Amino acid sequence: MAACAATRAIAAPAAAVRAPSRMSSISPAAVPTVGRPVASRRSRQVAKVLAVAEAQRTMDRSFEAALKYRRVMLKVSGEALEGSQGFGIDPTVLQTIASEVAAAASEGVQIAIVVGGGNFFRGVDRWAGLDRATADYVGMLATVMNAICLQSALEALGVQTRVQTAIEMQEIAEPYIRRRAIRHLEHGRVVIFGAGTGNPFFTTDTAAALRAAEIGADAFFKATKVDGVYDCDPVKNPHAKLHRRLSFRDVLEQGLHVMDETAITLCKENDIPVVVFNLTKQGNVLRAILGDADIGTSIGSSVAAEAAAPAKEGAPELSA
Repeated sequence: MAACAATRAIAAPAAAVRAPSRMSSISPAAVPTVGRPVASRRSRQVAKVLAVAEAQRTMDRSFEAALKYRRVMLKVSGEALEGSQGFGIDPTVLQTIASEVAAAASEGVQIAIVVGGGNFFRGVDRWAGLDRATADYVGMLATVMNAICLQSALEALGVQTRVQTAIEMQEIAEPYIRRRAIRHLEHGRVVIFGAGTGNPFFTTDTAAALRAAEIGADAFFKATKVDGVYDCDPVKNPHAKLHRRLSFRDVLEQGLHVMDETAITLCKENDIPVVVFNLTKQGNVLRAILGDADIGTSIGSSVAAEAAAPAKEGAPELSA
């Protein structure tokens, strides 16, 4: 008992000594105003973060101002993907497209893509006994095959890519959601839209024009096997003239085969300029997306088309 009392007697002074030591690091004068310095530091940190964010926004605006197009829609025909093979996908063509899209994306351009399916199946080429709606659905599946192949090629180059389909295929792609697609683009991801509009009787050109309007694209690029829009078929007539500038009215009134009337009307009504160019020439995809006015045929309003593709000095004027 005496030992326990002695132990308690020794411990009590030690506790009394330790208690003041815990309080000694806090200044009594600071106790009533603890909240104010913390709030002051926090406000300074917030102000610094806001200043950095504003500086970044200013830099982004300056960078975007240097780009002719901030957000674009690229329509790639399925036939262009088959290259010289005549069917399916030519890996060389696929890799060329992917590398040029990757280069444009690295420049800060937001890129959405619609790929056709004609290299596998075309609804208009259906056989007897296959109705049009069913044939169109088969064509939509072909576009998804192309979309996921292009996604793989882009991701092999380090480009974050998302495929969204108008017909749900959750195991391989996201469903099409407009706001999500825009969010992906804002984060620098390439978005590939598959399965057309999800409805038969609509072409992939119409699907691309519709998606371009929905995401607020600044321009619609149609990549084909020819240099642009001609006054007649350049394959059948070697003397066909290439148009450099056209208005939407020219295309509709002259019946020029740029894309179907529904697609061209969608672009016209939503004031989305169209550029038709040759996909098979290396570097054209990058040049077109970055706003090179010497690429292909520019289509828009009479004023917009003139501004989009000014004539070269001394170059002969082609009839529109």
